[in-house]
Amino acid sequence: MDKKGSKGGSDKKPKGRMSAYTFFVQTCREEHRKKHPNENVNFTEFSKKCAERWKQMTDKEKKRFSDMADKDKARYDREMASYVPPPSESGKKHKKKKDPNAPKRPLSAFFLFCADERAGVKAINPSFSVGDVAKHLGERWNKVSADQKSKYEARAQQDKQRYEREMENYRNKGGAAAADDDDDDDDDDE
Repeated sequence: MDKKGSKGGSDKKPKGRMSAYTFFVQTCREEHRKKHPNENVNFTEFSKKCAERWKQMTDKEKKRFSDMADKDKARYDREMASYVPPPSESGKKHKKKKDPNAPKRPLSAFFLFCADERAGVKAINPSFSVGDVAKHLGERWNKVSADQKSKYEARAQQDKQRYEREMENYRNKGGAAAADDDDDDDDDDE
């Protein structure tokens, strides 16, 4: 049973369109099932065989599948023209607004380490991308002595206590609604 959206379209999103190659693989699977109805298929090997067959086919042989893809594209375009997504599926996730007055969340020991070391890594390796710097910092963190790690863990604990104090003050000053939403995420830090 299709529910109708506010503009007369269906709430059920149309099935995506298929490429010529997808139609070809689907046909190969159907042929294989007819020849070997009780056999389980190793999809990786089957896909490789299909890819090899596809590469060896002429454009004339592929035309049949291209025509199927063109028809499917027309079907998809036609169905999408009348499709109205429900408000919850508008394509973007609605992120809760963060209160700018809310206290900053506490940093983990690793992030405190990164804050101390990032500038040095960038100075030694100016060509590093953000990802390269993060990877390098992660490797360095894994090699840090237990003594040095414990110092960062102590700082992280102090930062967590600072956050808890500031949150308590924030809640007491009327930021309770935002604080309640934030409490749901507190378990993620531990």
